[in-house]
Amino acid sequence: MPIRLVVADLAGTTIDFGSCAPAGVFVDLFARHGVAITAAEARGPMGTAKRDHIAALAALPRVAAAWATAHGRPFTEADLDELYAEFIPLQLASLPAFDALIPGTLEAVAALRQAGLAVAVTTGYDAAMTAVVLEGCRRQGFLPDAAVCATEVAAGRPAPWMIFRAMEKTGIWPPSAVVAVGDTLADVEAARNAGVWAVGVTATGNMLGLSRAEHDALEPGRRADLLIAAAERMLAAGAHATISGIGDLPALLPRLGDVP
Repeated sequence: MPIRLVVADLAGTTIDFGSCAPAGVFVDLFARHGVAITAAEARGPMGTAKRDHIAALAALPRVAAAWATAHGRPFTEADLDELYAEFIPLQLASLPAFDALIPGTLEAVAALRQAGLAVAVTTGYDAAMTAVVLEGCRRQGFLPDAAVCATEVAAGRPAPWMIFRAMEKTGIWPPSAVVAVGDTLADVEAARNAGVWAVGVTATGNMLGLSRAEHDALEPGRRADLLIAAAERMLAAGAHATISGIGDLPALLPRLGDVP
């Protein structure tokens, strides 16, 4: 079955090199409530719906203990409601500063469409955040055939519903005709749960967690080691293949049929 649809993640895959917009906001959000979290901790649940992401961070043993110390009680559902409500405007305000398309995105999309494929996007952002990001994409020449955000389905990643909704919106099936590409382990898990091809992105998003300047400043040997480790983690999570960035996707697709 030839590939007919690519479902790509937004932050870290097609826009916002390093997926920096959400990571920084999660650190800031918990700091406002007297709890310090590291950038690595903030990135751990990346790819999931943002409310789920906050809940996962609060459930980390170290963070849960720090919260109890700071507030004199355990983290509650009411706290989750409060933090998520506070997160929304913080994230919306941060997005315009991180809306640059990742290098290779326009060229990859053009090549995919030249080959007759549709291109959809999915994201853990809510509808308002997605609208801001898509406007940034549009201004730079990237308009996907369909877009699905976490709040328009029953559950975000690793559930398969956003991928299925993208298939529904584009009218393309079966799953064997679909490739999902993303920069988080949750992207890989969602793809496998949907029964579609799973391609992990190692360099431009959450796996390295580096801005473009930080990535480019790495000593070549160190960069190679980090990319190998990232690829191994994504393959272990179920990725059929990995690429450094979305610009490598068109060349990969003809070879997916050779993957066991």
